[in-house]
Amino acid sequence: MKLLPRLFAFCLCSLLIAGSAPVMRAQAAAPAATVDASAALPKRANARFYELHASFLKRAKEGPVGVLFLGDSITEGWTKAPAVWQEHFGKYQPANFGIGGDQTQHVIWRIEDGELDGVRPKVVVLMIGTNNSGSHTGGQIAAADEKIVGLIRARLPEAKVLLLAIFPRGPRAKNKEGVFTDDGVKRMAVIHEANARLARLDDGKTIRFLDINQVFLGPDGKIPDAIMPDQLHPNAEGYRLWAEAMQPLLDELMK
Repeated sequence: MKLLPRLFAFCLCSLLIAGSAPVMRAQAAAPAATVDASAALPKRANARFYELHASFLKRAKEGPVGVLFLGDSITEGWTKAPAVWQEHFGKYQPANFGIGGDQTQHVIWRIEDGELDGVRPKVVVLMIGTNNSGSHTGGQIAAADEKIVGLIRARLPEAKVLLLAIFPRGPRAKNKEGVFTDDGVKRMAVIHEANARLARLDDGKTIRFLDINQVFLGPDGKIPDAIMPDQLHPNAEGYRLWAEAMQPLLDELMK
């Protein structure tokens, strides 16, 4: 008779385990939540990210810096056009704090980890968000950019922010069948929404919003390969167009 309670307990435990198995499998299969675009997040296990971040911390201490560019690979890519960089910005003792692949949360982390400490630029040129456009909404990107602008203003109260509209992008990344896996249409819808919201941050004084996207588009509304061969990153000619379109407002802010 003593075996009956034990047998009952064994069966009950078995049923409970079996019943919980589908729940456990469902939890394991659930997709990870999208990272908050306004959170501070480094690129873990990315040595280059930390190396560049360290070099920026060093550059900030070396000074002086008159104009500071902050962003992702599009900003970092000014190295493709050193002559244009020197011609248009050399007189302002420029610094380039761009890191390829960065999203808004990475720039937030970089600022909070000291990249603006010890540097005193008159103008910070900011463009960030295109790498968020595949996983975040335009509103989320704009909110993150607004947070970044706030961080810049808090750490550099005497500096002005030149906030650029996120540049246009076209079809990229074909699969084996030759079909674009990133046609740019969905991403551009997100970017248009973000830019519309970012424009509202312009206060006419300390924060200026500038949309130069039209200079990167041909008569058909598409991006010419002669400007952005991969439909995302400008080449030397693209950087020349950027510099020329931005120069008047930058000169005004640098006075």
